Parts: sequence; structure tokens; C-alpha cells
Amino acid sequence: MNTPERAPATPAENRFTASDVAEILRARCWHNAEFSPEQSAWCERAATVLGTQSADREGLEFLVALIFHYDAREILSRVDSHVVMSRYAAREALRQLAGLLLDPAPLTSDYFSKLIDKLKLNLDIRGRELFQTLRLSLAGCPGEGELDRVILLLDAAAAANFTAPVKIARERVIEFCAALD
Repeated sequence: MNTPERAPATPAENRFTASDVAEILRARCWHNAEFSPEQSAWCERAATVLGTQSADREGLEFLVALIFHYDAREILSRVDSHVVMSRYAAREALRQLAGLLLDPAPLTSDYFSKLIDKLKLNLDIRGRELFQTLRLSLAGCPGEGELDRVILLLDAAAAANFTAPVKIARERVIEFCAALD
């Protein structure tokens, strides 16, 4: 399954609700049962976090799709992935990220910030070179800050037990590393 095209420019306000996210999940067959309180709470959080990053419904669907569809071989078959992974220290950043994500702690905003701080401390790269490698391996495409929000929703989506399983950050980085070699 291919993800939709890239989301348009970021709007200033959030026009989306948990119902919009729930509709996307149902339309894509990622959830086909009644929503539990945990799933409803996740939909609300996703609408809040991703809605401000989406100019329209297609943009929101693109970001939600990155959470529910992840195939490292497919990701690595794209030219833009090779561009990111050919940059200076990209493989070292990926190796260190994988080592840090072996910790079974859920990937929260605080934990993600600590991972970034450790990577910046240990690596000779910053900015785009670092973040696009992380975003590619965890969200499935290179991009900007909206993908960090996708990454922060992964572990919580997996814990919410939707019909379609969600690969947590640790599973994604392991799959990505295995597909890379």
C-alpha cells in the first residue's frame, strides 16, 4: 500500500477533530470496531497534534497513514530515501538511534527530546542531516517538523490496540536497519 502524496503547507489553525481521525481510520480499514476510551483519546490527541500540521483532509490523511502503514523495504526503494541515507553520518545516526531505542520505554515527547540531545552530543551532525535520517527511519519519509509529531504518536497508537497493528518506534528502526543491509 502506498502512502498518499506529501501534505500541503501548514495552516495556522486546526480544523480537525477526533471524529475526522476516526473517519480516516475507518475508511482505511485501520479500525473496524467501536472505539474504546483509549482509542478515542488517541484520536483526539492525533487531531490536536496533526491537525495544525494539515492544510486539508488529504494532508491529515497523509500524516495518519504514516502511523498506520510502515514498510521499510518500500521506504528504502524510493530515491529520496537514498538521498537521505547517502548524507554524511546518516548511517551512524541511524545506528545510534537504534541503540537508544532498544530501551523498552515508550517514546514520549520527553524521551524523544532526550534521544535527540544524546544524538547531538555524540554525533558531528545537526539539523537536516540528523532529523531527516530520524524522520525517514521512524516516520517513513524525510520531511520537516510535522513528522516529529507523527513519531510521537506511534507508541501511543500501538498501545491503543486499533484493528490494524501499529509498529512502535523500536520495531520501525529495527526493520529499517534490517532492510538497509
